[in-house]
Amino acid sequence: MVAKESSISMKSLERLVSDKASKLGNSFPCQICVVGFLCGICLTSLFLAALTSLGTFGLTAFSFSSVFPPCNSTSQVTNMDAVIDRKVKWKNKAEAEEDNDDDQMKLLVSAWDNLLLNNEDYFKKQGINKSDVPNAPHLENCKERTGVRERLDTPMANQTFPSWINGGDEENYPLTRRVQRDIWYHQHPQDCANKSLKFLVADWETLPGFGIGAQIAGMTGLLAIAINENRVLVTNYYNRADHDECRQRALEVMKKKEAWDSGLVTGKQNYSSKEIWSGRIPKLWGQPWSYMKPTTEINGTLISSHRKMDRRWWRAQAVRYLMRFQTEYTCGLMNSARHSAFGKEAAEIVLSAGDWRKNKKKQIRSEIEEEVWSNHKPWVPRPLLSVHVRMGDKACEMRVAALEEYMHLADRIRDRFPELNRIWLSTEMKEVVERSKDYAHWRFYYTEVARQVGNTSMADYEGSLGREMSTNYPLVNFLMASEADFFVGALGSTWCFLIDGMRNTGGKVMSGYLSVNKDRFW
Repeated sequence: MVAKESSISMKSLERLVSDKASKLGNSFPCQICVVGFLCGICLTSLFLAALTSLGTFGLTAFSFSSVFPPCNSTSQVTNMDAVIDRKVKWKNKAEAEEDNDDDQMKLLVSAWDNLLLNNEDYFKKQGINKSDVPNAPHLENCKERTGVRERLDTPMANQTFPSWINGGDEENYPLTRRVQRDIWYHQHPQDCANKSLKFLVADWETLPGFGIGAQIAGMTGLLAIAINENRVLVTNYYNRADHDECRQRALEVMKKKEAWDSGLVTGKQNYSSKEIWSGRIPKLWGQPWSYMKPTTEINGTLISSHRKMDRRWWRAQAVRYLMRFQTEYTCGLMNSARHSAFGKEAAEIVLSAGDWRKNKKKQIRSEIEEEVWSNHKPWVPRPLLSVHVRMGDKACEMRVAALEEYMHLADRIRDRFPELNRIWLSTEMKEVVERSKDYAHWRFYYTEVARQVGNTSMADYEGSLGREMSTNYPLVNFLMASEADFFVGALGSTWCFLIDGMRNTGGKVMSGYLSVNKDRFW
């Protein structure tokens, strides 16, 4: 993104706040900080548009750890027009243990790793045909899946109900399928050249001090405004019109002064922070939040209602729409994450069927492989619990809890589901990762990045990681949490609030949500 600090006025700065700002005004004492916003599952142009002109670029390395022996892999995935270097290493207490991996295990994990690299030289040196390597259950063919998702993101595919919603109606918030379809058609007008078509042009903020969660939450408010005012929400770096004609039309119209004067085009400067963060929820679908099934427990009590039921329902719908499909870039990130965390376990499963070098597989995929089985999600060990521990400077906005409180809730879930023994842990605090080693009856996975120590501010912490690192590893954690079987978090955190929304529109309503605190506005 291109920084525009010099052009941002005090009025713009007023908008760079979280939900609390609508009540605290300019006295807001602490912010969720990250340098810029470069993520989203529907990354159509946000990251690549700014970087593909450079030809080849590198992503800062990040890694994933568990308490079991490592895969020790280095991955490089080719995506779209750029070569993305993802160096994955493991660092955990199991590294001190004896490496008992046999040759078959090492060879298979290495072969999968080099398939991600598209490293032809490796297979020549090993004397292996790539077609003979067993399917990696935990990896996706990103190019193929992206093509499928693009075809599904069309008017023909959405004439009935959208394909990005999983589970039955009872496993999602009320009216989720209908709402997702209606938003899609609102954002994809039949005639983008229609001169009466109105737009809301709203780029992501570029100043430090505005975290990923706050960025997404703010955009859900802008989408609500666009729907209420019958406008198409379009951004310069993150295209939500999703087809070039409409986006091009919006960017052309916004250059004309008369378009702004007539109200044909509006921007964030036309709305107050209160309107963006606490504005009217679209009422096109009545009040479906009034009959949401209570599935969230706080302090041992199921929460049946609160003052912000409507906002919780709407943000869930908006964030699901905005992040409905992974792009090839995001798919590559998730492949690297799953291979680092689960690669060895996947290899164990494959090798349990025998020596893959002796069992040569056929060269041509059958129709059922092409048309049916190809649509299955990549494997992860299940059941899987995601735990997001939010501490640090968030204490100025909510009651923070120690890891022990989160683990108490995790143990409650395990009491009911004794087969559960895996946790995907996400946190910014180093002490949390260290304390997780005290829970030997759980198997933890976590990203191996530098973490906060003491009271380091989030702004300084995110700045120290750099833009790519501070974007990619939270994105991976966000998606893993959205897909996990269970979730324990802190609803006072915007990040946990958005994860909750993704889960409640992704077939996870009946998994429940155990939180160590409540949202500060309930």
